[in-house]
Amino acid sequence: MKKCIIPCLFLFSLLTVSCEAQVKPNDIPVKEDSKNYKLETVAAAIAIPWGMVWLPDGSMLVTEKSGTLYHIKNGSKTDVTNVPKVYSRGQGGLLDIALHPKYAENGWIYMTFASDEGEGTGGNTKLIRAKLLNGSLTQIESLYKATPNTTKGQHFGSRITFDNDGYLYFSVGERGDHFVNPQDIKRDGGKIYRLNDDGSIPKDNPFLGQAGAKEAMYTYGNRNPQGMAKNPITGEIWAHEHGPKGGDEINIIKKGANYGWPLVTYGIDYDGTTISKESEKKGIEKPLYYWVPSIAPSGMAFVTSDKYPDWKGHLLVGSLKFEYLELLKLKGNEVIERQKIATGVGRVRNVAQGPDGYIYMGVEGKGIVKIIPN
Repeated sequence: MKKCIIPCLFLFSLLTVSCEAQVKPNDIPVKEDSKNYKLETVAAAIAIPWGMVWLPDGSMLVTEKSGTLYHIKNGSKTDVTNVPKVYSRGQGGLLDIALHPKYAENGWIYMTFASDEGEGTGGNTKLIRAKLLNGSLTQIESLYKATPNTTKGQHFGSRITFDNDGYLYFSVGERGDHFVNPQDIKRDGGKIYRLNDDGSIPKDNPFLGQAGAKEAMYTYGNRNPQGMAKNPITGEIWAHEHGPKGGDEINIIKKGANYGWPLVTYGIDYDGTTISKESEKKGIEKPLYYWVPSIAPSGMAFVTSDKYPDWKGHLLVGSLKFEYLELLKLKGNEVIERQKIATGVGRVRNVAQGPDGYIYMGVEGKGIVKIIPN
Protein backbone atom coordinates (compact mmCIF):
# COMPACT_ATOMS: atom_id res chain seq x y z
CA MET A 1 0.00 0.00 0.00
CA LYS A 2 2.85 2.39 0.78
CA LYS A 3 4.17 1.99 -2.77
CA CYS A 4 0.84 3.27 -4.10
CA ILE A 5 0.76 6.52 -2.17
CA ILE A 6 2.98 8.61 -4.46
CA PRO A 7 1.52 7.35 -7.78
CA CYS A 8 -2.01 7.81 -6.45
CA LEU A 9 -1.27 11.31 -5.24
CA PHE A 10 0.36 12.09 -8.60
CA LEU A 11 -2.68 10.76 -10.46
CA PHE A 12 -5.02 12.78 -8.24
CA SER A 13 -2.89 15.89 -8.92
CA LEU A 14 -3.14 15.35 -12.67
CA LEU A 15 -6.89 14.90 -12.49
CA THR A 16 -7.20 18.06 -10.40
CA VAL A 17 -5.12 20.10 -12.83
CA SER A 18 -7.07 18.69 -15.76
CA CYS A 19 -10.41 19.65 -14.21
CA GLU A 20 -9.23 23.14 -13.29
CA ALA A 21 -7.86 23.67 -16.80
CA GLN A 22 -11.15 22.93 -18.52
CA VAL A 23 -12.31 25.92 -20.54
CA LYS A 24 -15.57 27.49 -19.43
CA PRO A 25 -18.02 28.11 -22.29
CA ASN A 26 -17.65 31.90 -22.07
CA ASP A 27 -13.85 31.59 -22.10
CA ILE A 28 -13.58 29.89 -25.49
CA PRO A 29 -10.90 31.80 -27.39
CA VAL A 30 -11.94 33.11 -30.79
CA LYS A 31 -9.96 31.65 -33.68
CA GLU A 32 -8.54 33.90 -36.35
CA ASP A 33 -10.18 34.37 -39.73
CA SER A 34 -9.57 31.49 -42.18
CA LYS A 35 -10.36 33.80 -45.13
CA ASN A 36 -11.52 30.91 -47.31
CA TYR A 37 -14.06 33.14 -49.05
CA LYS A 38 -14.37 36.45 -50.85
CA LEU A 39 -16.67 39.40 -50.13
CA GLU A 40 -18.89 41.04 -52.72
CA THR A 41 -20.91 44.22 -52.14
CA VAL A 42 -24.39 43.76 -53.63
CA ALA A 43 -25.90 47.05 -52.43
CA ALA A 44 -23.64 49.96 -51.53
CA ALA A 45 -24.03 53.26 -49.65
CA ILE A 46 -26.47 52.20 -46.94
CA ALA A 47 -25.53 53.96 -43.70
CA ILE A 48 -27.01 51.54 -41.15
CA PRO A 49 -28.66 48.54 -42.85
CA TRP A 50 -30.70 47.09 -39.99
CA GLY A 51 -33.05 44.47 -41.39
CA MET A 52 -33.18 42.55 -44.69
CA VAL A 53 -35.52 40.09 -46.35
CA TRP A 54 -35.90 38.55 -49.79
CA LEU A 55 -39.07 38.69 -51.88
CA PRO A 56 -40.13 35.70 -54.01
CA ASP A 57 -38.58 37.27 -57.13
CA GLY A 58 -35.16 37.31 -55.44
CA SER A 59 -35.10 41.06 -54.80
CA MET A 60 -34.43 42.44 -51.31
CA LEU A 61 -36.06 44.83 -48.89
CA VAL A 62 -33.56 46.53 -46.57
CA THR A 63 -34.37 48.89 -43.71
CA GLU A 64 -32.02 51.80 -43.07
CA LYS A 65 -32.11 53.16 -39.53
CA SER A 66 -32.78 56.79 -40.42
CA GLY A 67 -36.10 55.79 -41.99
CA THR A 68 -35.62 54.62 -45.58
CA LEU A 69 -36.87 51.25 -46.83
CA TYR A 70 -34.87 50.17 -49.89
CA HIS A 71 -35.99 47.78 -52.61
CA ILE A 72 -32.86 46.25 -54.13
CA LYS A 73 -33.06 44.38 -57.42
CA ASN A 74 -30.28 43.47 -59.84
CA GLY A 75 -27.91 45.86 -58.08
CA SER A 76 -30.23 48.88 -58.31
CA LYS A 77 -31.65 50.50 -55.19
CA THR A 78 -34.97 52.36 -55.03
CA ASP A 79 -36.82 53.92 -52.09
CA VAL A 80 -40.13 52.38 -51.06
CA THR A 81 -42.70 55.13 -50.49
CA ASN A 82 -45.31 55.61 -47.76
CA VAL A 83 -43.03 54.33 -45.01
CA PRO A 84 -44.39 55.49 -41.62
CA LYS A 85 -42.72 58.39 -39.85
CA VAL A 86 -39.75 57.19 -37.82
CA TYR A 87 -38.50 58.63 -34.53
CA SER A 88 -34.78 58.68 -35.28
CA ARG A 89 -32.78 59.23 -32.12
CA GLY A 90 -29.77 57.40 -30.70
CA GLN A 91 -30.32 53.70 -31.32
CA GLY A 92 -33.90 54.26 -32.46
CA GLY A 93 -35.11 54.41 -36.04
CA LEU A 94 -36.36 52.03 -38.71
CA LEU A 95 -35.38 48.65 -37.35
CA ASP A 96 -36.22 45.09 -38.37
CA ILE A 97 -38.26 43.62 -41.20
CA ALA A 98 -39.71 40.12 -41.73
CA LEU A 99 -42.02 38.40 -44.17
CA HIS A 100 -45.03 36.35 -43.11
CA PRO A 101 -44.21 32.62 -43.43
CA LYS A 102 -46.98 32.48 -46.04
CA TYR A 103 -46.00 35.72 -47.75
CA ALA A 104 -46.54 34.26 -51.22
CA GLU A 105 -50.20 33.77 -50.28
CA ASN A 106 -51.00 36.85 -48.19
CA GLY A 107 -48.29 39.46 -48.93
CA TRP A 108 -47.82 40.64 -45.33
CA ILE A 109 -44.57 42.40 -44.39
CA TYR A 110 -43.76 43.13 -40.72
CA MET A 111 -41.55 45.96 -39.46
CA THR A 112 -40.45 47.42 -36.15
CA PHE A 113 -39.39 51.03 -35.72
CA ALA A 114 -39.12 53.79 -33.14
CA SER A 115 -42.31 55.82 -33.13
CA ASP A 116 -43.42 59.01 -31.34
CA GLU A 117 -47.05 57.90 -31.51
CA GLY A 118 -48.97 58.26 -28.25
CA GLU A 119 -48.61 60.37 -25.15
CA GLY A 120 -45.44 61.96 -23.90
CA THR A 121 -42.33 63.19 -25.66
CA GLY A 122 -39.81 60.98 -27.37
CA GLY A 123 -40.57 57.56 -28.76
CA ASN A 124 -40.70 53.82 -28.26
CA THR A 125 -40.72 50.68 -30.38
CA LYS A 126 -43.71 49.92 -32.60
CA LEU A 127 -44.66 46.88 -34.69
CA ILE A 128 -46.69 47.18 -37.90
CA ARG A 129 -47.58 45.07 -40.88
CA ALA A 130 -48.18 46.24 -44.43
CA LYS A 131 -48.23 45.15 -48.06
CA LEU A 132 -46.04 46.28 -50.94
CA LEU A 133 -47.77 47.49 -54.08
CA ASN A 134 -46.11 49.36 -56.96
CA GLY A 135 -43.19 50.40 -54.81
CA SER A 136 -45.30 51.71 -51.94
CA LEU A 137 -46.48 50.37 -48.58
CA THR A 138 -50.23 49.89 -48.42
CA GLN A 139 -52.78 48.48 -45.95
CA ILE A 140 -50.58 49.51 -43.01
CA GLU A 141 -51.83 48.06 -39.73
CA SER A 142 -50.53 48.95 -36.27
CA LEU A 143 -50.04 45.76 -34.24
CA TYR A 144 -48.25 46.91 -31.06
CA LYS A 145 -46.78 50.11 -29.65
CA ALA A 146 -44.61 50.01 -26.54
CA THR A 147 -45.10 52.70 -23.89
CA PRO A 148 -44.21 55.09 -22.39
CA ASN A 149 -42.47 57.38 -24.86
CA THR A 150 -39.13 58.67 -23.67
CA THR A 151 -36.43 60.89 -25.14
CA LYS A 152 -33.73 58.44 -24.07
CA GLY A 153 -31.79 57.15 -27.06
CA GLN A 154 -30.93 53.69 -25.76
CA HIS A 155 -32.24 50.20 -26.23
CA PHE A 156 -35.16 50.02 -28.63
CA GLY A 157 -34.29 46.41 -29.64
CA SER A 158 -35.51 45.11 -32.08
CA ARG A 159 -35.80 41.88 -34.07
CA ILE A 160 -38.73 39.93 -35.48
CA THR A 161 -39.08 36.21 -36.16
CA PHE A 162 -41.80 33.57 -36.58
CA ASP A 163 -41.91 30.11 -35.02
CA ASN A 164 -43.09 26.86 -36.60
CA ASP A 165 -46.64 27.49 -35.39
CA GLY A 166 -46.86 30.89 -37.06
CA TYR A 167 -46.55 32.98 -33.88
CA LEU A 168 -44.67 36.26 -34.23
CA TYR A 169 -41.94 37.22 -31.75
CA PHE A 170 -40.39 40.66 -31.47
CA SER A 171 -38.08 42.31 -28.97
CA VAL A 172 -38.07 45.69 -27.25
CA GLY A 173 -35.09 46.88 -25.22
CA GLU A 174 -35.53 48.33 -21.74
CA ARG A 175 -35.04 51.87 -23.08
CA GLY A 176 -32.27 52.68 -20.61
CA ASP A 177 -34.55 52.31 -17.57
CA HIS A 178 -32.96 49.09 -16.36
CA PHE A 179 -34.04 49.39 -12.73
CA VAL A 180 -37.69 50.00 -13.74
CA ASN A 181 -38.81 48.25 -16.91
CA PRO A 182 -37.32 44.77 -17.42
CA GLN A 183 -38.53 43.14 -14.16
CA ASP A 184 -41.98 44.79 -14.14
CA ILE A 185 -44.55 42.76 -16.08
CA LYS A 186 -46.88 45.77 -16.06
CA ARG A 187 -44.45 47.84 -18.12
CA ASP A 188 -43.15 47.55 -21.63
CA GLY A 189 -39.42 47.37 -22.28
CA GLY A 190 -36.84 44.70 -21.60
CA LYS A 191 -39.17 42.07 -23.00
CA ILE A 192 -39.73 39.65 -25.87
CA TYR A 193 -43.33 39.62 -27.05
CA ARG A 194 -45.42 36.99 -28.83
CA LEU A 195 -48.47 37.75 -30.98
CA ASN A 196 -50.67 36.08 -33.53
CA ASP A 197 -49.88 37.22 -37.06
CA ASP A 198 -52.76 39.74 -36.96
CA GLY A 199 -51.53 41.34 -33.75
CA SER A 200 -53.98 39.62 -31.43
CA ILE A 201 -52.70 37.96 -28.27
CA PRO A 202 -52.41 34.16 -28.24
CA LYS A 203 -54.68 32.47 -25.72
CA ASP A 204 -51.76 30.61 -24.14
CA ASN A 205 -49.50 33.63 -23.60
CA PRO A 206 -48.00 33.29 -20.10
CA PHE A 207 -49.27 36.57 -18.60
CA LEU A 208 -52.72 36.61 -20.17
CA GLY A 209 -55.34 37.53 -17.57
CA GLN A 210 -52.89 38.78 -14.93
CA ALA A 211 -54.03 42.13 -13.57
CA GLY A 212 -52.19 44.99 -15.23
CA ALA A 213 -49.74 42.73 -17.05
CA LYS A 214 -48.58 43.37 -20.60
CA GLU A 215 -50.36 40.35 -22.04
CA ALA A 216 -48.34 40.33 -25.26
CA MET A 217 -45.22 39.68 -23.19
CA TYR A 218 -43.62 36.25 -23.53
CA THR A 219 -40.37 36.76 -21.58
CA TYR A 220 -38.99 39.48 -19.34
CA GLY A 221 -35.73 40.55 -17.71
CA ASN A 222 -34.15 41.13 -21.13
CA ARG A 223 -31.80 44.06 -21.69
CA ASN A 224 -31.58 44.90 -25.39
CA PRO A 225 -32.12 41.94 -27.76
CA GLN A 226 -30.85 42.74 -31.26
CA GLY A 227 -30.62 39.21 -32.59
CA MET A 228 -33.30 36.54 -32.88
CA ALA A 229 -33.65 33.44 -35.03
CA LYS A 230 -35.49 30.14 -35.17
CA ASN A 231 -33.34 27.08 -34.64
CA PRO A 232 -34.03 25.05 -37.81
CA ILE A 233 -33.52 21.73 -36.03
CA THR A 234 -35.46 22.21 -32.78
CA GLY A 235 -37.82 25.01 -33.80
CA GLU A 236 -36.86 26.94 -30.66
CA ILE A 237 -36.43 30.70 -30.80
CA TRP A 238 -32.92 31.81 -29.91
CA ALA A 239 -32.09 35.41 -29.03
CA HIS A 240 -29.01 37.33 -28.06
CA GLU A 241 -28.87 40.60 -26.22
CA HIS A 242 -26.40 43.30 -25.33
CA GLY A 243 -25.06 43.13 -21.81
CA PRO A 244 -23.56 46.16 -20.09
CA LYS A 245 -19.74 46.29 -20.04
CA GLY A 246 -19.32 42.54 -20.40
CA GLY A 247 -21.96 39.84 -20.41
CA ASP A 248 -23.64 39.81 -23.82
CA GLU A 249 -25.86 36.72 -23.81
CA ILE A 250 -27.39 34.06 -26.04
CA ASN A 251 -30.65 32.66 -24.67
CA ILE A 252 -33.23 30.11 -25.72
CA ILE A 253 -36.61 31.79 -25.37
CA LYS A 254 -38.92 29.98 -22.95
CA LYS A 255 -42.51 30.77 -22.11
CA GLY A 256 -42.79 33.14 -19.15
CA ALA A 257 -39.07 33.00 -18.35
CA ASN A 258 -37.15 35.70 -16.53
CA TYR A 259 -33.69 36.34 -18.03
CA GLY A 260 -32.51 38.30 -15.04
CA TRP A 261 -31.61 41.82 -16.09
CA PRO A 262 -30.59 43.71 -13.96
CA LEU A 263 -30.83 41.30 -11.01
CA VAL A 264 -28.08 39.12 -12.45
CA THR A 265 -25.39 39.98 -14.96
CA TYR A 266 -21.91 38.96 -16.05
CA GLY A 267 -20.92 42.58 -16.65
CA ILE A 268 -20.54 45.92 -14.90
CA ASP A 269 -21.85 49.39 -15.70
CA TYR A 270 -19.96 51.54 -18.19
CA ASP A 271 -18.68 53.78 -15.39
CA GLY A 272 -17.16 50.76 -13.66
CA THR A 273 -19.77 50.48 -10.91
CA THR A 274 -21.44 47.21 -9.92
CA ILE A 275 -24.96 46.59 -11.20
CA SER A 276 -25.37 43.23 -9.47
CA LYS A 277 -22.94 41.02 -7.59
CA GLU A 278 -24.82 37.92 -8.76
CA SER A 279 -24.39 36.14 -12.08
CA GLU A 280 -27.05 33.52 -11.38
CA LYS A 281 -30.08 33.25 -9.17
CA LYS A 282 -32.88 30.79 -8.50
CA GLY A 283 -35.82 31.27 -10.84
CA ILE A 284 -33.77 33.07 -13.48
CA GLU A 285 -32.76 31.47 -16.77
CA LYS A 286 -29.06 30.99 -17.31
CA PRO A 287 -27.75 32.00 -20.73
CA LEU A 288 -26.78 29.34 -23.21
CA TYR A 289 -23.60 31.36 -23.77
CA TYR A 290 -22.19 34.72 -22.76
CA TRP A 291 -19.33 36.93 -23.95
CA VAL A 292 -16.79 38.65 -21.70
CA PRO A 293 -15.63 41.04 -23.02
CA SER A 294 -18.75 42.05 -24.90
CA ILE A 295 -18.69 41.85 -28.68
CA ALA A 296 -21.82 44.07 -29.06
CA PRO A 297 -23.86 41.47 -30.98
CA SER A 298 -26.37 42.38 -33.68
CA GLY A 299 -28.04 40.06 -36.14
CA MET A 300 -28.19 36.30 -35.91
CA ALA A 301 -28.53 33.43 -38.39
CA PHE A 302 -28.30 29.64 -38.40
CA VAL A 303 -26.43 28.25 -41.39
CA THR A 304 -28.32 25.53 -43.28
CA SER A 305 -26.69 25.98 -46.68
CA ASP A 306 -24.49 23.36 -48.32
CA LYS A 307 -22.37 26.19 -49.75
CA TYR A 308 -20.55 26.43 -46.41
CA PRO A 309 -19.82 22.84 -45.31
CA ASP A 310 -17.65 23.97 -42.36
CA TRP A 311 -20.33 26.41 -41.17
CA LYS A 312 -23.45 24.33 -41.78
CA GLY A 313 -25.41 23.61 -38.61
CA HIS A 314 -23.78 26.44 -36.72
CA LEU A 315 -24.60 30.02 -35.73
CA LEU A 316 -23.49 33.39 -37.08
CA VAL A 317 -23.59 36.60 -35.01
CA GLY A 318 -22.45 40.08 -36.05
CA SER A 319 -20.07 42.07 -33.87
CA LEU A 320 -20.51 45.82 -33.84
CA LYS A 321 -17.65 46.41 -31.41
CA PHE A 322 -14.94 44.31 -33.04
CA GLU A 323 -16.17 44.68 -36.64
CA TYR A 324 -16.33 41.08 -37.75
CA LEU A 325 -18.82 38.24 -38.13
CA GLU A 326 -18.53 35.54 -35.49
CA LEU A 327 -19.12 31.86 -36.20
CA LEU A 328 -20.18 29.92 -33.13
CA LYS A 329 -19.89 26.19 -33.67
CA LEU A 330 -22.51 24.22 -31.81
CA LYS A 331 -22.86 20.79 -30.30
CA GLY A 332 -26.55 20.66 -29.54
CA ASN A 333 -27.16 23.70 -27.36
CA GLU A 334 -23.52 24.13 -26.41
CA VAL A 335 -21.04 26.52 -28.02
CA ILE A 336 -17.82 24.56 -28.53
CA GLU A 337 -15.80 26.81 -30.84
CA ARG A 338 -15.61 30.43 -32.00
CA GLN A 339 -14.13 31.81 -35.20
CA LYS A 340 -13.81 35.24 -36.78
CA ILE A 341 -15.14 35.81 -40.28
CA ALA A 342 -14.77 38.95 -42.41
CA THR A 343 -12.31 40.52 -39.97
CA GLY A 344 -12.24 44.30 -40.24
CA VAL A 345 -15.24 44.47 -42.56
CA GLY A 346 -16.94 47.11 -40.38
CA ARG A 347 -19.74 47.17 -37.85
CA VAL A 348 -21.85 44.12 -38.71
CA ARG A 349 -25.44 45.12 -37.98
CA ASN A 350 -27.18 42.08 -39.44
CA VAL A 351 -26.56 38.68 -40.99
CA ALA A 352 -28.94 36.44 -42.92
CA GLN A 353 -28.91 33.46 -45.24
CA GLY A 354 -30.54 34.26 -48.55
CA PRO A 355 -32.80 31.96 -50.57
CA ASP A 356 -29.82 31.35 -52.89
CA GLY A 357 -27.96 29.75 -49.97
CA TYR A 358 -25.39 32.54 -49.63
CA ILE A 359 -24.72 34.47 -46.42
CA TYR A 360 -25.30 38.22 -46.49
CA MET A 361 -24.17 40.84 -43.99
CA GLY A 362 -25.55 44.31 -43.36
CA VAL A 363 -22.44 46.40 -42.69
CA GLU A 364 -22.70 49.97 -41.42
CA GLY A 365 -21.37 52.53 -43.88
CA LYS A 366 -21.06 49.96 -46.65
CA GLY A 367 -24.36 48.23 -47.31
CA ILE A 368 -25.15 44.59 -48.07
CA VAL A 369 -22.13 42.32 -48.44
CA LYS A 370 -22.28 38.76 -49.76
CA ILE A 371 -19.89 36.05 -48.57
CA ILE A 372 -18.81 33.77 -51.43
CA PRO A 373 -16.83 30.67 -50.40
CA ASN A 374 -13.73 29.78 -52.40
